[in-house]
Amino acid sequence: MPPGLALPQIDDMLVGMSQPAPLRIDFVSDIVCPWCVIGLKALEKALARTTDIVSPQLHFQPFELNPGMAPEGENSAEHVARKYGASAAQSAASRNTIRDMGADLGFAFKGGPDARIWNTFDCHRLLHWAERAGLERQHALKMALFDAHFTRGEPLNDSETLVRAAIAAGLDGAAARDVLDSGRYADEVRAAQALWRDADIHAVPAIIFNGRHAILGGQPAEVFEKVIRRIASGEV
Repeated sequence: MPPGLALPQIDDMLVGMSQPAPLRIDFVSDIVCPWCVIGLKALEKALARTTDIVSPQLHFQPFELNPGMAPEGENSAEHVARKYGASAAQSAASRNTIRDMGADLGFAFKGGPDARIWNTFDCHRLLHWAERAGLERQHALKMALFDAHFTRGEPLNDSETLVRAAIAAGLDGAAARDVLDSGRYADEVRAAQALWRDADIHAVPAIIFNGRHAILGGQPAEVFEKVIRRIASGEV
């Protein structure tokens, strides 16, 4: 090396290089909402395509589609017919559409006309607890609960179902059981639900980016990617 010529320092080389921008995402959803699964899987796909421009922090927020649901749950087809006026043929067509969309995104919907829908308040308490162990654990628990409900048809009113989901997510099973038995985080979940209702969120999924930009429904990955890129570029 010629005299007086210094190698550039690593820090100097990094100057001017753009770093992925932090992106907070609040995913407001319910465990018994199939469109929430589709929305989440599409969002995951979009985030995998944008790792070079954003560093996401994904927070799962509580929403109950059926807060007054009895502990024993209700037949899904009967529930949809009563709540939305859907016929048996319409319900079957909707299930087929959801099943096909899930398969395209790598998720197996296996529920039929005998599937049940449940009150999910305890699921949300457990998800609130899981966030304390880290966002990755909360994310894993969300997917484990979706799998338990939609893929395996396990009863969400059974604490053992929820404990198994916690263990599958890498969380401590005994600690999860203690949360469920103790009733902890009930006030926190109710407060969070009220916050999102006050923010005019009345249907799910609702995906809010940086507390400002909201997308509703189980949108395709391309829709999420477009919004993420616009946020990262400062367009919105």
